[in-house]
Amino acid sequence: MNRTGMSKWLLAGLLMAGSASAKTIVFGLSGEPISLDPAVTADGNTAYVQTQIYNSLISFKPGTVDLQPDLALRWTVSSDSLTWTFYLRQNVKFHDGTPLNADAVRFNFMRWWDPSFEFGAKKAFLGWKNNLGGYKGEDGSIVKDIKVRNAYTVDIILNKPYPALDSVLADSGLFGIASPTAIKKNPLQYGTPAGLAVGTGPFVLKKWTSGVNVELTRNPSYFRAGYPKSEALLFRFFKDPSGRLNELLTGGVDIATELLPDQLKSVQSNVKLNAVLRPALNLGYLGLNTAYKPLTDVRVRTAIASALNKKAIVDTFWNGLGITDGHLLPPPLATNYAKGVTDYKFDPAGAKKMLADAGYPNGFTLDLWYMPVSRPYYPTPKPIAEAMAADLSAIGIKVTLKTEDWAKYLEDRQNGKFQAFMLGYVYATDPDNGYTNLFAPGSTTDINWNSPEATAALDSARKLPNAAQRLPFYQKVDEILFNAAVRIPIVHSRLLVASGAGVKGWIPSPTGSEKLDTVEK
Repeated sequence: MNRTGMSKWLLAGLLMAGSASAKTIVFGLSGEPISLDPAVTADGNTAYVQTQIYNSLISFKPGTVDLQPDLALRWTVSSDSLTWTFYLRQNVKFHDGTPLNADAVRFNFMRWWDPSFEFGAKKAFLGWKNNLGGYKGEDGSIVKDIKVRNAYTVDIILNKPYPALDSVLADSGLFGIASPTAIKKNPLQYGTPAGLAVGTGPFVLKKWTSGVNVELTRNPSYFRAGYPKSEALLFRFFKDPSGRLNELLTGGVDIATELLPDQLKSVQSNVKLNAVLRPALNLGYLGLNTAYKPLTDVRVRTAIASALNKKAIVDTFWNGLGITDGHLLPPPLATNYAKGVTDYKFDPAGAKKMLADAGYPNGFTLDLWYMPVSRPYYPTPKPIAEAMAADLSAIGIKVTLKTEDWAKYLEDRQNGKFQAFMLGYVYATDPDNGYTNLFAPGSTTDINWNSPEATAALDSARKLPNAAQRLPFYQKVDEILFNAAVRIPIVHSRLLVASGAGVKGWIPSPTGSEKLDTVEK
């Protein structure tokens, strides 16, 4: 680009930044939402915007993973742990003026759980399947029924105990309650740039300009008196982390998420910025699809794990903010680790021998898919994938790197179309939730693998009333999954986010997305 073009680009950016009112908070995301329909949520950027529009039954206390009431003022669990009863707030209205009640809550749960529901999204809701075992009628479904007890009381009836249900439902980025009236107007367009997105949250959708931004305005009828503090939110999209930081430095955004670890020093040294590190509740992993013949052999998968110099990769790309180990659960849940599991030993010679023993003395070809967007667990996917490919080439595995559009990437991965792939999760607050998301019978279509032994251990843990009794079963699952090497843990990382010095009231959540109703400038 010539100097004249660059000057025009900078001027346009400054004008855009200046066009936002002082009462508008501008937020820099790493990508555009896939949908604003909770029944289609599949990624963190989507969750961030949805969290502002919707409320869930339960929420996390700001800055923590402790639970607090949201749309449900309280909830109880039956003595057999199979019936969860939620008692709703009264006099809460959706943005379209219609009332929140038990029928509306049941309507939303039916959209998530029942693929044949008349007003469903007609697309698999992976957030439900991965967290709650499966859809209505499937063997793995944790939910048995959803019943309205009265106008403001809902029962969720389970097929088997699930102690993590409250933690799962606390994610308004996944389980936000939407207006049934708005959905019924046009179910297929709901949540798209051309459609509606109507919740009870602190902000109301004004306009979604695809590829540009999402504009939200203050909900004057929000049930939390005095909130939100700002008049509007504007979400802008920047795939490149340097773009997000540059916009933060020039005032184009007030908050930037998913910055690179090597940007930490420059953020900390700038008096105009505030740096924040989210705790390492996440996971970045390498998934291996056992439908691809070489990967059916556990010796081959273990060889891949042993060929990767994970420590060198993490040291290089996370700048001290990441750790690597052999566990799929994050460090804050370390009490659930098996004592005999540490990590795969970096041993290229041993890995090469394992390949030979498995019948691949000259290696084989492997397609490795990397994400097209920066995510909290993989801030720079392509260079990280290149480092993995280099390690694997040293033992004879000839890697071809591939990527595609983010929405298509998520869809194809879930449908088992990738041989090997990079992915992760943003947070896990409970071992059951973490393992269910990765290995429940309904959530392994990407790797074509399951373990009846691990499933039995989780089922046994769910029948026990307290965490201490469940602990041995979670440790057993940790050992099983380490030995299977179908999802190889690469990193748990603290996440760098930052705001302008004039921003007040922002409390970043360990989960990766938080309500912005307390933020002002």
